[in-house]
Amino acid sequence: MDPVKIIELKESILEDNDQDAAVLRNELKEKKTFLVNLMSSPGSGKTTTLLALHKYFKDRIRWGVMEADIDSSVDAKTMLDAGVPAVQLHTGGMCHLDADMTRQGIRSMEENDLELLVLENIGNLVCPAEFDTGAALNMTILSVPEGDDKPAKYPLMYETADLLVVNKIDTLPVFDFDKERMERDVLTRNPAMKIFYISALTGEGVEALAEYLLKLVKEWNA
Repeated sequence: MDPVKIIELKESILEDNDQDAAVLRNELKEKKTFLVNLMSSPGSGKTTTLLALHKYFKDRIRWGVMEADIDSSVDAKTMLDAGVPAVQLHTGGMCHLDADMTRQGIRSMEENDLELLVLENIGNLVCPAEFDTGAALNMTILSVPEGDDKPAKYPLMYETADLLVVNKIDTLPVFDFDKERMERDVLTRNPAMKIFYISALTGEGVEALAEYLLKLVKEWNA
């Protein structure tokens, strides 16, 4: 009897997606659109952080948001109500976006001629980290109430991200959050990681994050 032939589908899918993501990244570079893939667990404050950044982006840059969710349009409506161009992407039950899904969302935003486009990915610390979306920057948020152990438990997220935002620092006095241990775990896995501490609620640290992102956009679009 012949041995069973095994096909590693996941590896094949990821390889095809990586190639497509590289093509998309080059397309965005030519169009001078800086794409940020924003990832985190549910409730970390992705949408609230984007609203806080809008204060510093407004009238300085053309930007918009693609809100990805399994269902609902709550986040897109929130951004639109704040005056930020936005579109809702429904994944039909999938827990991540890949390059082709991202491209479909970008096409729906082309009329806005955006310099900065943020993909607010599905709230999940596992699946989104596995798929390259074609972004110029992978950004992840870790909120203080989630705990300082997340980089140790979900290492791929912190290995693939370029920028870590630690949110809800206004709650540090009431949570057992070890910043030194968290940073050590992150930088051991990704020595190049840039880390910002903010409170999207109070605004602490948000301006520094906004200026850093604006600098990256300017360099990308130069």
